[in-house]
Amino acid sequence: MKLQEKTTERLEGELRGLKAINGALIGVLGALFIVCLWGLFFTEDKSGTFSALIVVPIALSAIIPLNYGNMNKIKAELKSRE
Repeated sequence: MKLQEKTTERLEGELRGLKAINGALIGVLGALFIVCLWGLFFTEDKSGTFSALIVVPIALSAIIPLNYGNMNKIKAELKSRE
């Protein structure tokens, strides 16, 4: 469904949802990245778990700009309706 076909209330709800999801995603990925760095530098167990796991926050961080792009599109649509 295109943005023009959605109601203003639904767009505002989607915008709030995207903000919450993006904030949670940034927090969780940031925490995972910090834990992985801590594991790489400060643990004596060099089994490779932390080095393999550090790929996850780096790969999933590509979702954040996509969410910001969708948020900007929704904001532009809401502004055009005023």
